[in-house]
Amino acid sequence: MCGIVGAVAQRNITPVLIEGLKRLEYRGYDSCGVALHVDGHLARSRSTSRVADLETQIQETGLQGFTGIAHTRWATHGAPATKNAHPHFSPSSEDARIALVHNGIIENHDELRAELTGLGYVFQSQTDTEVIAHLIDHMYTGDLFDTVQQAVKRLHGAYAIAVFCREEPHRVVAARQGSPLIVGLGKGENFVASDAMALAGTTDQIIYLEEGDVVDLQLARYWIVDVEGRPAEREVKTVHAHTGAAELGPYRHYMQKEIFEQPRVVGDTLEGVTGIMPELFGDQAFRVFKEIDRVLILACGTSYYAGLTAKYWIESVAKLPVNVEIASEYRYRDSVPHPSTLVVTISQSGETADTLAALKHARSLGMTNTLTICNVSTSAMVRECKLAYITRAGVEVGVASTKAFTTQLAALFLLTLTLAQVNGRLTDEQEAHYLKQMRHLPVALSSVLALEPQVIAWAEEFARKENALFLGRGIHYPIALEGALKLKEISYIHAEAYPAGELKHGPLALVTEEMPVVTIAPNDALLEKLKSNMQEVRARGGQLYVFADVDTHITSGEGLHVIRLPEHYGLLSPILHVAALQLLAYHTALARGTDVDKPRNLAKSVTVE
Repeated sequence: MCGIVGAVAQRNITPVLIEGLKRLEYRGYDSCGVALHVDGHLARSRSTSRVADLETQIQETGLQGFTGIAHTRWATHGAPATKNAHPHFSPSSEDARIALVHNGIIENHDELRAELTGLGYVFQSQTDTEVIAHLIDHMYTGDLFDTVQQAVKRLHGAYAIAVFCREEPHRVVAARQGSPLIVGLGKGENFVASDAMALAGTTDQIIYLEEGDVVDLQLARYWIVDVEGRPAEREVKTVHAHTGAAELGPYRHYMQKEIFEQPRVVGDTLEGVTGIMPELFGDQAFRVFKEIDRVLILACGTSYYAGLTAKYWIESVAKLPVNVEIASEYRYRDSVPHPSTLVVTISQSGETADTLAALKHARSLGMTNTLTICNVSTSAMVRECKLAYITRAGVEVGVASTKAFTTQLAALFLLTLTLAQVNGRLTDEQEAHYLKQMRHLPVALSSVLALEPQVIAWAEEFARKENALFLGRGIHYPIALEGALKLKEISYIHAEAYPAGELKHGPLALVTEEMPVVTIAPNDALLEKLKSNMQEVRARGGQLYVFADVDTHITSGEGLHVIRLPEHYGLLSPILHVAALQLLAYHTALARGTDVDKPRNLAKSVTVE
């Protein structure tokens, strides 16, 4: 969600800015732009098309400069339009002095807009961002670093900003509060970005700014102050961004590539796990796990469904009560905290604003034992939690999460076994059995992905539909939810998921021959009940599409289409079944001709509330 790149250098930095924006495209955006300090004045180019179109636009105008900022915008305030695209200028005229880009949402923008309008500022956009540019221009004292420190005190909400001034060449000032921002260090040049990926190939020397930090970037120096305005030392880390992961290779879309990477990345996530031990989650893990007697999981979207799956696992195997909360709802309701709770956050990026806010709220209620399942070791989520397990999914470019989800499930199952062991509920025989199953996961996943041709045949039928139902029972109900989410995210087909036993309580009214009903049918204790639910669908003329385990004895017939997964996988079965659902969503979207990797209205990393 939105991306920032900025630079001060002694060379033309336009290619650096453009390349940075390309590397941030995976976050989702609907407009983009670049602003540069050119011969004593500010110049910019903006577009509501892709970064490649912006690049062509810049090449045609010959826009170059040594100091500049760039942005990809995901619309919040104001429609996707050139006038709302960043960077924003102030004053809004040919003689602009301030150029600014912004991620986040300013909650008091209406109040500031009214104040600045009274001072004579003319607004060209509908955005909250333009308010910040005019505020900085109004407060400008001749020192941009000092001015930004004073201006951000007037802002309520979340922001990451980068700004430069016509009067001060070779200087970019940036600040963050509630939205991620990093500094990249070079030789005689310095950079700022919302994501280290943006600077891959430019520098690997990265500083992660903390809440309230303001940074002054110049050619040969940088200066950071904290929220109190005091000089702050921040660790410089060597970060090797996965540049190769952003290359499409032989695949048609990143989502397809990432689906087929799952055997490898699940194996990577479990690499080195030779036994179940608390230390896998951090040095303090044994003490923390002995102190807790319940679990609270906080997450959003796909990560929330991973948490729902983990609830079944942890309560079944470790015998600990688990509550799973949608992070955006949790902190806005009265809950009953308990100090012996293990608070688990799940996030692909580790920067999800709602999940970070929910984590802080849980801590404020006295629940200080915290653990995160996260794909980015340098993220805010990892820094905020006592314990962490880092999944190794690599960069996920497609907006619809695939490999990040399955690696989260792998990590959560490992957490389940560890909690069971600490509580004396995991025998040596069980440990050996589960470890053997986990080591076999990459092979089992590869076997599921080999079913792609059969799934493609189904997708041709689904592409002509506008609605679908997904059914699952037990640990596969969250997987049905995830399958429905994937289908609506990228194909724009309206899809809902239900526990199969709920059909008679309302959803059955929707079933006609035009309603495909996707059913997850593993060979588990609920199979016979699930078959009864399937008969309810067939009796109403519904079309069943069943992903069945090899030994379920469900056969294709009129109104009943079956794809058999190669093997039943017990508690780990959700990891296999979700891969088949991902393929169905992908190929349905492909048949409908939608933008698979960049679905409309969505962003990869949701870093605002």
